Amino acid sequence: MSDQDRVNFIRHFSDREAAERRWFGQAEGLDWTDISQMNVTSGELNSEKVADWVQSNGPDIVISFGVHKIDDALLAKFPAYAWNIHGGLSPWYRGSITLFWPFYFLQPNWAGMTVHYLTSSLDGGDIVHHSVPELSQGDGIHDVACKAVRQAADDIVKLVGLLRSGADLPKEPQRSNGKLFLSKDWKPQHLRLIYNTFNNDIVDKYLDGELGHQEPPLIRAF
Repeated sequence: MSDQDRVNFIRHFSDREAAERRWFGQAEGLDWTDISQMNVTSGELNSEKVADWVQSNGPDIVISFGVHKIDDALLAKFPAYAWNIHGGLSPWYRGSITLFWPFYFLQPNWAGMTVHYLTSSLDGGDIVHHSVPELSQGDGIHDVACKAVRQAADDIVKLVGLLRSGADLPKEPQRSNGKLFLSKDWKPQHLRLIYNTFNNDIVDKYLDGELGHQEPPLIRAF
């Protein structure tokens, strides 16, 4: 790794930690005493004990976020409403590191989250809702990622409320394959564009009209 890439790498992940502390703070004072929990390894995710635990709780809705692939046998134990929150706008940004790539392709307004039905196809289930944050002058790449997560959290509360009220929510098939990004696609050298070319001011350049504009065709439940 070159000195330039090393500096960018350290900056990128130090800035990410600082942004997460700034936007999320510390989770304190939470009482989980009356909430059923099960801690498992990634290797146990699709095990029978997880399936038994799901069935014993009898959920009306299942929501996953940041988990590994769930297989068909476990999916069969879930209720009709089983959603995943994907950190990226599907189908255009599927797979891994999907809040980074919109910045690399100079599309910061395409950084968002997708609520979709859980299937064994990676990030491929029918879409319920696209969630995008409001971009502001001064936002860096990690600010937008944190704002996207917070916006998705607010939106999922609204979605569950709509579901409880009997609202008819979208269930749109993903008609475009988009691109499936893999972890191995990312290299520290990609950070040169973020920091050495743009000094992490891609949002400002976009809002100033210097990067053009293409609106994502979002699916919205509200």
